Amino acid sequence: MAASILDQVRGKRNGTFQDVETTIEDQVEALRGEIAALTKLISKNSARQGKKVREQARSSYDDLIAQGEDLIQQLQDGYLNGASEVRETVRRHPIATIGAAAAFGLVIALLARR
Repeated sequence: MAASILDQVRGKRNGTFQDVETTIEDQVEALRGEIAALTKLISKNSARQGKKVREQARSSYDDLIAQGEDLIQQLQDGYLNGASEVRETVRRHPIATIGAAAAFGLVIALLARR
């Protein structure tokens, strides 16, 4: 039914409707082509952005790992320095060390009684 109406209108207008229809079809095809091109462009851009974000995350992760390793090394060095200082202090002042340990033990015992 729709085809017969279009055929009637086409016949009455002497091809003007057909020209309009052809122009619209050409515009629709052109829009489809532009949409396909935009879709490809957006896809490529998204892939580039994703790759860029992954690289930044990987770089940040590597920096964080390096900082953590540096911090662990600093903590180990501090622990070793502290341990050697304690040993040296015990060697220089053995009686004071025994007195400090006894006082510490007494404080712990008093706290434990409560």
